[in-house]
Amino acid sequence: MAVGLDVAFPADARLFDEGGEADRFWLLRGGRVALDICVPGRQPEALVETLGPGQLLGWSWICPPYRWHLGARAVTAVEATEFPATDVLALCAADPELGYALMRRFTEVVVERLQATRIRLLDLYAPHGSGPP
Repeated sequence: MAVGLDVAFPADARLFDEGGEADRFWLLRGGRVALDICVPGRQPEALVETLGPGQLLGWSWICPPYRWHLGARAVTAVEATEFPATDVLALCAADPELGYALMRRFTEVVVERLQATRIRLLDLYAPHGSGPP
């Protein structure tokens, strides 16, 4: 079962918004994507991290409520392989070793994004010079 679909997005395209339905993910092959977070009283959204070729975009499809935790915008033209969540989850159910390997990799992605978000929010809101002792 082939589940990946080659897709392209023009520069400045909005790939998804924070809170929207998370039903897919992408492996970036070319271009750059900015991850952002909505901060009340701040426009535009706060930049969290910029992703590039070889990186995974989107992990919110793994766990309920299946809503994006961040937003994503193409900084440049983007080429990617898109994977529908339902197809990937079916493959994982049929092949537990594949499922385990994917969940391990996506857990690493979640940890990386959490750390990037934490650092960015500290940059925005922490008093200058504050941080861990």
